Amino acid sequence: MAGRKELGDPLGEGAWGAERPASSCLAGNRLNLDVYAEGCLFFLRLFETRREEVEQVEFLRLSCNEDCIASTLSIIPALKGLKSLVLKGGHTRDEAGACQRGLLSSLPHELGELAQLAHLDLSFNSFTVLPPCVTKLLSLRSLLICHNSLQELPGDFGQLSELTFFSAMKNQLRDLPQGIGKLVALQTLDLSENALESLPEEIGNLRHCMELDLSGNLLTGIPTSLANLQFLQQLHLHSNLLVTVPASLAHLPNLSRLDLQNNRLRTIPPEIQSLPFVHLRGNPLGEPEVPLQPENSTLEEPRRLFIETGESSFIVTPDGCRVSLACGIQLSFPPGATTTSVTIHFQKCFPDPQWVMLNHHDVLLSKVLELQPHEIGFKKEVQIQMPYASPQSLNDHEIIIRTFSGGKWSELGTRVKHKEKMHLACCSVPHFSWFVVVSRLVENECRVPQEGALLFSTVDPNIKVTFPSGATEETRTVKLQVLPVSTEELQEITEDHETVSSPLLFLSQNSPADFLRPVKIQLPLPSGVTGLTLDRSRVHLLHGDINAQNWDDITDQVVLEFTHLYALFEVTHFSWYWLWCTTKSYIGGIARKVYKRLRMYQVNFIALQRKKDPEQVLLQCVPKHKVDPVLKKLQDRYRGPEPSDMVEMLEGEQFFAAFERGISIDADRPDCIDGRISFSFFSHLKNVKEVYITSEVDRKSTAVKGQVSFYRGAVPENIPEEVSKRRKGPDSHWLATLPIKLPKLKSQGNEQPTTSNGFSLPPLNLGNAETGYLTQSNLLGIAGRIGADWQAIGLHLGLSYQQIQRIQYNNREDLNTQILDMLFSWAQQNEKKPDCVDQLIHAMKESDRQDIADEIMAIIALGKQKYRESIRRVGLDQESSTEDSAIAMM
Repeated sequence: MAGRKELGDPLGEGAWGAERPASSCLAGNRLNLDVYAEGCLFFLRLFETRREEVEQVEFLRLSCNEDCIASTLSIIPALKGLKSLVLKGGHTRDEAGACQRGLLSSLPHELGELAQLAHLDLSFNSFTVLPPCVTKLLSLRSLLICHNSLQELPGDFGQLSELTFFSAMKNQLRDLPQGIGKLVALQTLDLSENALESLPEEIGNLRHCMELDLSGNLLTGIPTSLANLQFLQQLHLHSNLLVTVPASLAHLPNLSRLDLQNNRLRTIPPEIQSLPFVHLRGNPLGEPEVPLQPENSTLEEPRRLFIETGESSFIVTPDGCRVSLACGIQLSFPPGATTTSVTIHFQKCFPDPQWVMLNHHDVLLSKVLELQPHEIGFKKEVQIQMPYASPQSLNDHEIIIRTFSGGKWSELGTRVKHKEKMHLACCSVPHFSWFVVVSRLVENECRVPQEGALLFSTVDPNIKVTFPSGATEETRTVKLQVLPVSTEELQEITEDHETVSSPLLFLSQNSPADFLRPVKIQLPLPSGVTGLTLDRSRVHLLHGDINAQNWDDITDQVVLEFTHLYALFEVTHFSWYWLWCTTKSYIGGIARKVYKRLRMYQVNFIALQRKKDPEQVLLQCVPKHKVDPVLKKLQDRYRGPEPSDMVEMLEGEQFFAAFERGISIDADRPDCIDGRISFSFFSHLKNVKEVYITSEVDRKSTAVKGQVSFYRGAVPENIPEEVSKRRKGPDSHWLATLPIKLPKLKSQGNEQPTTSNGFSLPPLNLGNAETGYLTQSNLLGIAGRIGADWQAIGLHLGLSYQQIQRIQYNNREDLNTQILDMLFSWAQQNEKKPDCVDQLIHAMKESDRQDIADEIMAIIALGKQKYRESIRRVGLDQESSTEDSAIAMM
């Protein structure tokens, strides 16, 4: 199409063709080039060809993600009448959709000569110090330097006496200069998410300050001089380390919001606590403070316990202790947490997706940790530190620990620590239950009173929600989540290089009622689109239901307003909102398709056989980007076909592996359902199992060429509608098939495996019916998983070193027979002993084969369950009958 203009070409006619009319880019005294891929290059050419016009510009916006930004800066001082200058990064995104910082780390000193400059935005760049020229801009009224790496402000920062707005959020500021108190005209000061440990008393001189945000720092206290800020309306101090706050804050006449959430406040002055607009959630209020011990204290540190692999319990005394489990989990019991000695039991289990319910875009990062006993309430909270698999990107996600209690999952206050290449999620709990680490979309929350409120996203501060006064009669809690969507991924899915969209916005509240007055939402315009270039016929505002299964185009149902960078609209109820710019029709169906793909993972299946024992097969479902490293790690011990073609799976989705064409498995495996091995896919956990396979045909005369096929299982709840449709039909559950080959057996003269003593293996039953059996079939399955560890296991089972050597010599070059010989020789000698199964489990744990020990315990548990069910069916379970009778009489 000859007349079509590319979004990235501001001239509209190729790289540097005929000049575009001045009104297109030079809108009066404004020049907005930050939305173009080569805006800086265009600025340089425009300055060469139309210098007089450019020198009259008063409002200039440029992107700092371009290589030629440095040469562009040398020209800007020539714009003597410049009043507003925006030099921001963040206009490009990485593969995960996160904003990339700009290239600026310094500014030319000539910029300090812009005497009329009143607004300067240097956000999303790479500054480590504030450029000296900035403090020379004495007319500056608004300064933004968010999302940089500043560690301090210069001592002469107080020279900016005209400054009314200053934001340095998301930096690394450790302290503030005393000169900050000279900014007497300042009305808004945002220093959130830095590393401030203290504040100067001079901050109390900001007598015209109306909003002060110090959240997300390391403050342990605040100066009493803050009580001098008589015009202060909002004071944000949440997510610090505050242990006290001055009572004088309660007397600030205009204060309407005081946020003290997530600090270490144990006591609150009554004057503060009685304020209707104070927020205190996440503080240990009322709990006794543990006094700090002096350096020369003679009190002993709590004892340390190191729990070895195979152990499943430990004892806690009233003296307290610190416990390190072999799996990396750490527990800290303070002195006085218990009044008597208590035995703590623990176990880790693979999560069942039907139990561990995940929300949209949640990612499971750990197995489930169970701590018992559940019913005990500790006198003091116990600290838990759980290692987790670090996700690829944390820009739009946050780490939380969820616990199952009272029949539902809830979230705990979580801190994240990084220690020796280990990621730890930390929380404190008053009692034990089940715990799991999850990565979820960053959640921003606020309380909305009758007076109204403002909520913005920390993932994308350009997304804001404004609640007017009178929007609600009763205070509500509102939550906001944002999912960035990369332009490249969107265009790949839609197969349209002109389709762009805003980030996905999800709003929720704790009230079922709509708001009484419309709530205003601000979304950034899609990448490459501005209010000047906007074609309204291509703009679509989409609304998704609570499960995001249905998307409706509500463009004609709301009043859409546009500024240079934003779209604004009003709503009265909350759900998903998504702004698109596209030439396509029927956007709702396309949005369903895109949203489905955003939740799916691309994976491959692998099926490998041990080189020394082809009857042992490793099955694994691997995310696409991890396939090569996994195969490289396994290539020395396994061989097999190439991975399957790529398929798509949801987090927590169930699937099955079925061996076919003459190959079978042990049907008594606890994870075997109707002859298929059950799996659950979690993108950051190992979805791997080793299976011992057997042949259904005689392998003496020929090899067996079988296969393993993978099938989808139960469909998770709340998945996109198209996924459900695709799974209908006889073969729609099939995912992939890989070949498996069992070689022809060497002639040995006996049909059954034999031990070194020459006798064939008779049927064996270890244990008894009441406690659970291990059958010969079970033992064959266990033998198939032992591998090279058989000697260590044999020694822990009580076989002598001479016996191990004899087995190895008699069956040299045949690992499979060595394992069978060792295991069945021991089993025949110990079959009659009542504790033989416990002895086998203990040997596996001592040999660091907790995986086999877990499988044996699962088989035994299943056997016990079947035994109890059979007893009930014939009416012999006296205890159950008594209980049933008692219930019937109630």
